[in-house]
Amino acid sequence: MGAVKSKRMPRAVRERQMLDAAVRTFGQRGYRAASMDEIADLAGVSKPLVYLYLNSKEDLFTACIRREAQALTAAVREGVRPGLPADRQLWEGLRAFFSHTAQNPDGWAILHLQARTHGEPFAAEVSAMREEIVAFVTRLIAVAARDARRDPSLPEHEVAGLAEALVGAAESLAAWANAATGVSARQAAATMMNFAWAGLGDLMEGRSWSEQR
Repeated sequence: MGAVKSKRMPRAVRERQMLDAAVRTFGQRGYRAASMDEIADLAGVSKPLVYLYLNSKEDLFTACIRREAQALTAAVREGVRPGLPADRQLWEGLRAFFSHTAQNPDGWAILHLQARTHGEPFAAEVSAMREEIVAFVTRLIAVAARDARRDPSLPEHEVAGLAEALVGAAESLAAWANAATGVSARQAAATMMNFAWAGLGDLMEGRSWSEQR
């Protein structure tokens, strides 16, 4: 075992091994319960080497949050083909989102559960990622409203609110889908589209809900 642990390899590869082990451990056991000994053993390195590369448990957890957040936002952006109608872009973005969270359940657990429940600076890292995704969805809704040629167009604050609601619903649905049995990423994305875009479609056509009925 000692020979395996001392085997030399590029720093980037070794660090990726440590982050992979940390994501798995934090995602399954939680930040408090996870130990640096367990992470080092899973990565096949010594605990002092983990500290040498990543300084502390807090820094290691922060590095995991940043890596998983960057991977998720990249997956969503890469999954959307520009030039398509807004509903198709949203559909592809949702499929990419649910596919990534399903394929990386430990990373999603860190972003959706762990980082948010342990205060700063962890929550701030997740908030930055979320703001980027919300901004992306906001632009899709704004484009859809513009393409529908409604006059007047949707107010800016309403577009922003719709984007926040949609992202929040997608986050909760991803957590549910990962815990449920037999729910595919495509099914989760379709559920989200049925929940969100059917209503948005009416809104684009000027058929908004009103309590005065």
